[in-house]
Amino acid sequence: MDNFKVIGDRLSNWGRWGAEDQRGTLNFITPERIVEATRCVRTGKVFELSIPLGANGPQSGLGGRCNPLHFMTVMPTDDLNLGGVNISDDFISMPLQGATQWDSLAHVGYDDLFYNNVSVHSVMALGGASRNAIDNALPGIVGRGVLVDVARARGVEWLQSGEGIDPDELDAVLAAQGVAVSPGDILAVRTGWRRKALVDGWENWMAGNPGLGLACAEWLHDKEIAAVVSDNWCIEVQPSAEGTGVLPLHCVLIRDFGMMLGEILDLEELAADCASDGVWEFFLAAPPLRVVGGVGSPVSPLAMK
Repeated sequence: MDNFKVIGDRLSNWGRWGAEDQRGTLNFITPERIVEATRCVRTGKVFELSIPLGANGPQSGLGGRCNPLHFMTVMPTDDLNLGGVNISDDFISMPLQGATQWDSLAHVGYDDLFYNNVSVHSVMALGGASRNAIDNALPGIVGRGVLVDVARARGVEWLQSGEGIDPDELDAVLAAQGVAVSPGDILAVRTGWRRKALVDGWENWMAGNPGLGLACAEWLHDKEIAAVVSDNWCIEVQPSAEGTGVLPLHCVLIRDFGMMLGEILDLEELAADCASDGVWEFFLAAPPLRVVGGVGSPVSPLAMK
């Protein structure tokens, strides 16, 4: 297999949308494609695709991340001299990539460069990313989503940690589901890893995961996919295949494609509905928070059918 840097160089989108571009493959989501995507809404069913924000979550300290901490700052029983009016107020402290989240184009690079030839020194301790930050994805990430339910196709509750998914399997599952992807689509890959958390809990959940193999990079490039989301924590298979490097698919997709990745989605209810009615496409709305300089963001994606 080619080194991921060779693959990334061959499939690079640097300069494709101009030297100043900070949106990458989101440029595939044109106004015309958004209009077309709205036609996926036929029944009015809405599916929440985020996991709960709370202390019971997947984070184990990897990369300094903890699960969200929720605190009350004003209790309704506090005496605020408001003439009998009761008020509650609170705040949350969390890593921006601690739960269901987007990776920005300043999240992963290599050889000291991020997407579109941006220096890694553009990320500063104070202020975060001056280029490729998460707020460049706004006014939002909306479009046609297509679910590829690999776990259901294999007839298992979930794939095992370290099991990879190759392009031929993506094609086979999509063909069996009777749905095709189009340029500008957001691909949602179900491995069942969220199901595993619901059944077994979060312990060791981030020790590894099933996911896309490096060979999927070419497939995603050829299909002009706008973004990939999944129910695991890394999109790509972990541990990586021997000899492919550290986070090779992240490196190619984020750094070379300019593709944002959405991780730790709950696809269970959506997948059950798709299997029931045989409709595997939906309108997806998943805007990140407007975090200036952020290299990632929590998100509460909505799938509408």
